[in-house]
Amino acid sequence: MVTLPAYDALFEHAACGLLVTSPDGTIQRVNTTFCEWLGYAADELISTRRVQDLITVGGRIFHQTHWVPMLQMQGSISEVKLDALHRDGRSIPMLFNAVRRRHGDETLDELAVLIVSDRQKYERALLVARRGAEEAQVRLREADRRKDEFLATLAHELRNPLAPIRNVVEILKMQRLVDPSLVWARDVLERQVMQMTHLVDDLLEVSRITQGKVDLRLQRVVLAEALRVAVEAARPLVVAARHTLEVILPDETIVLHADPTRLTQMILNILNNAVRYTPDGGHISVAGAVVGADVVVTVRDSGIGMTPEQVTRIFEMFTQVSSTSRRSEGGLGIGLALVKAFAELHGGRVAARSEGLGRGSELTLVLPIGVPNDRVPDVEPAARAPVTRRRIAVVDDTVDAADSMVLVLEALGHEVRVAHDGLAAVALAAEFRPDVVLLDIGLPGIDGHEVARRIREAPWGREQLLVALTGWGSQEDHDATARAGFDVHLVKPVGVDHLQSVLATLDANRAR
Repeated sequence: MVTLPAYDALFEHAACGLLVTSPDGTIQRVNTTFCEWLGYAADELISTRRVQDLITVGGRIFHQTHWVPMLQMQGSISEVKLDALHRDGRSIPMLFNAVRRRHGDETLDELAVLIVSDRQKYERALLVARRGAEEAQVRLREADRRKDEFLATLAHELRNPLAPIRNVVEILKMQRLVDPSLVWARDVLERQVMQMTHLVDDLLEVSRITQGKVDLRLQRVVLAEALRVAVEAARPLVVAARHTLEVILPDETIVLHADPTRLTQMILNILNNAVRYTPDGGHISVAGAVVGADVVVTVRDSGIGMTPEQVTRIFEMFTQVSSTSRRSEGGLGIGLALVKAFAELHGGRVAARSEGLGRGSELTLVLPIGVPNDRVPDVEPAARAPVTRRRIAVVDDTVDAADSMVLVLEALGHEVRVAHDGLAAVALAAEFRPDVVLLDIGLPGIDGHEVARRIREAPWGREQLLVALTGWGSQEDHDATARAGFDVHLVKPVGVDHLQSVLATLDANRAR
């Protein structure tokens, strides 16, 4: 029985009903006021009854579906109207308030109860509670909207400086660097830019998933190609940690029905996790196989391993295996939670296994095939697109981003001109007549959407390739650029090989 000696008299004879319960509702203490309202003695309730036993059937359902989850999530409930049962069977309308608190090593729920003595008073209280709930919902929606706007703006502002840094890395990769310290510096820049880009993308994915805004673009995907892209993206981190990375695939080509971007992202997130939690010089293997009607991707590492409790929590949001490990290199703790969410959206699942600390881990991604694998021809990796000399206009109000992109494109043999605002971009397109316009959206004067519309309205602009190159990357942003007349939407920072491949694909599509 819970005792509060300093407040015994106040507790017992307060004008409202007061109760203290354990988290499962078992009454630990109840005051005289509440007992008199329901016709019980205190010893008939303490340790023998739960608070939900004293309300009607409808109230018990509400207790299970709303009361308990609200206390677990936000720690309190207020002004909840439920009908309590008097000992003689009468229903008595009451307003319940509850808060969950820690008392030493014990968690307790503290309840304050008001009796609604007449219909008018009850309706007034219900109206106040309803208005409060509606206002709370409005505040929550507004807070959620502001959070989404903040995340999108944050991603845009982070991508803007990442773009010129990525361009500088590309310029350095074109140079034949001899000094080992310069080679090391270039590789560090490349790895960290990739990691920053990956973190920004994951952060935005969390927002999209919580809003239910993730739409899968399902198509036939060759597993080997998805693995190749993921492995290449992870390779700089693998090399930096001096790991050996083994990729194991069966002889036959495995094809599944999946979103290629999400599939690669899932594999990459699992790989990055293995790299992060494996001490330098470790071994990581990636294997793909068909098991029944499923494609199974298994990533094993020789890393720090996990306890059984960590295995059960590894796919929860903001969870990191070991924040004290020397191999814990930061991160947001959301990569594997995204893997779980994307796997379930595909109708699949993800699981983890470890034999204990220091004995490595195994993560398994299981996705339904969705397409027959018989008579599927082997697919050779796409050859690197040849460099075709083009006339390219680069439009960006961030001077570093524009100038660094110019240097990269000129090094590849293109003829390049640059503009830093919207009106100058339209004039440049009219005078230079470029084959391709790489166009930022947030420009002074007129924005990129209006620039694209004006170019498309001109006879000379109908055949130009318009590429949105921007830090804004939501589906709404993609839709807006498509409506404005862009051929493709790329999100900063963009690798040179990827840009060349996109341009080659656009050329090929127009030639058909």
